[in-house]
Amino acid sequence: MRFFKNSEEKVQAATVDELQDMIRSARLPEHVRRIAQNETDLLAKISPASSEYTISFTYINFLLTIPWDKKTPDSLDLELAERILDEYHYGLHKTKARILEHLAVRILRLGERPRILVVDDEEVARRNLSHILQKEDYEVEVAVDGEDACRKLETTQFDVVFCDLKMPKVSGLDVLEQTRIKCPDTPVVIITGFASVDTAVQSLRKGAYHYIAKPFKLDEVRATAREALMKKAARRETKGSVLCFAGPPGTGKTSLGRSIAHALGRKFVRISLGGMKDEAELMGHRRTYAGARPGRIIEEIRRAESANPVIILDEIDKIGKDFKGDPAAALLEVLDSEQNAAFVDRYLDIPFDLSGVLFILTANVVDNILEPLLDRTELIEFTGYTEEEKFQIASRFLIPKQIRETGLSGYPTRIAPEAIYRIIQSYTREAGIRNLERQIATVCRKIAKGFVSTRERSGTVEVAAASLEKYLGPRRYSFEVAEENGRVGVTTGLVWTEVGGDIIFIETAKMKGGKELILTGSLGEVMRESAQTALSYVRSNASSIGIAEDFFEHYDLHVHVPAGAIPKDGPSSGAAIALALISLLTGRTTRRDVAMTGELTLTGRILPVGGVKEKILAARRSGIRTVILPGRNSVDLDDIPLQILEDITIQWVDRIDEMVDAVLMP
Repeated sequence: MRFFKNSEEKVQAATVDELQDMIRSARLPEHVRRIAQNETDLLAKISPASSEYTISFTYINFLLTIPWDKKTPDSLDLELAERILDEYHYGLHKTKARILEHLAVRILRLGERPRILVVDDEEVARRNLSHILQKEDYEVEVAVDGEDACRKLETTQFDVVFCDLKMPKVSGLDVLEQTRIKCPDTPVVIITGFASVDTAVQSLRKGAYHYIAKPFKLDEVRATAREALMKKAARRETKGSVLCFAGPPGTGKTSLGRSIAHALGRKFVRISLGGMKDEAELMGHRRTYAGARPGRIIEEIRRAESANPVIILDEIDKIGKDFKGDPAAALLEVLDSEQNAAFVDRYLDIPFDLSGVLFILTANVVDNILEPLLDRTELIEFTGYTEEEKFQIASRFLIPKQIRETGLSGYPTRIAPEAIYRIIQSYTREAGIRNLERQIATVCRKIAKGFVSTRERSGTVEVAAASLEKYLGPRRYSFEVAEENGRVGVTTGLVWTEVGGDIIFIETAKMKGGKELILTGSLGEVMRESAQTALSYVRSNASSIGIAEDFFEHYDLHVHVPAGAIPKDGPSSGAAIALALISLLTGRTTRRDVAMTGELTLTGRILPVGGVKEKILAARRSGIRTVILPGRNSVDLDDIPLQILEDITIQWVDRIDEMVDAVLMP
């Protein structure tokens, strides 16, 4: 019978008893159960008035709510997963294919039959063991002695090995040692007719999983095989993948992650990393003071109540760094498949298995991601949508969604196809669809206001292209570049930005001066070096181009890129700058329906550049008819739809002199 000095001790004892009941009923791994029990025993000795009592009580409660072994089974239906992905996302074929590949691998791995090796120099024992295990639907292979077993271990990987202890030449302990060298994760069960305490201790010390004495019992063999296979069950599943979705804003990176979780039948978690500067937000705080909390990863897994969710680490390229640590470096352990099976949160202070989690990183610019971190991911690049793809997305997804959200479901509303194309071309200028959805929402809101104001249904509201100005105002963007007249000293370049491809104009001017190159337009260091390279090439090849060799002696040259408030950088404008200078110095007019991209070297070679698809889409939007690209970028055309290539002529070049006649008028 227990006696308590006061009601406070009585409440404390009741709390401890309740926690012990919860620990016994919870399905905790053995090492976690021991720690929870030790913490509970310590809690019984601490005064409830002390801060340590609250810290310990909170920690035990947290241990009990973590889904240590609770996983949601994957939906192993390829056709259903493909339908779900297609239903919520148009295009993105490469990304969808990668997700279906991941699911197909899981289906094959989980469908594998466990493979067991039986090693015994007695035929009767081999036959009996094989018969028992085959009836359990295991794939069984036999070895007649230790030498035969070692040969089989060299070529085949087994899930469990049942091995006799006493065998000529190569004993069971030798097979055990060989197995631990070749396959460290494979459990070895020692079977012997010379059972003794010494042999059992010796076998277990050398790393045997279990020890069975002959004559063995059928139930004991079955139970041992089942328990040994459960030890490897987690490893039979594929490790959690780490994907990195990189591309312009509004291209569906985060929403695709949600659809992937839906297709796999997993829980979905999103963690925003934008502006995060304290690595403790990810790794947790030491529980040595009141108010300590676990990191976001463990906390979100606890909330999801699943040990294998899909976790989106959003905006990883915008992660911060200061005196509190580097969160990007802290993610190296989280995203490394060789380390995250024993991830240790600082607050939890117990290894937690993250190998079943499917991590998806999202970023706008890959260059801003820590290189070792990027090396641990599989990069999938999201490119901008074509006008045709935007039209399909608007028709199938955006317009029905906005009609529902603005309350127009009961009111007949139709936006004509020509109006959708006009919104895409004249009211948005982006690689993604975020602004397109905003413009459609604006149209729907104005229609809703009209219905509310008139308080009557006046038939179907038809939004035609000619009536868009009534809803959205004057057109904001014009792409009539190709219709303008060419000018001397002005070329059209193609660039890649964080929001997709775009065109820029390189303007040059010559005036009396003292051999100075003036560069304006918020140009970055790399772009300035490209301008210097272009000038050096023109000066060193002046005679072959048809320019006086002393053209720079008494003149200054000015290179300007309009939209000076927008920073610009990168090497891909080198060819366009060189052609603008050649046009200026020769007096030849440039063709305005020709755009180009490529890095220029001092010897006149044109090197490959990135963002080819985005640049071609930008050229098409702007009415460009011919695009000049480096010859080594020809491999990048595989990702570009055929209807885009039908509207644009692609010209491949390897040297700057191949571009002169294509860009400049005679």
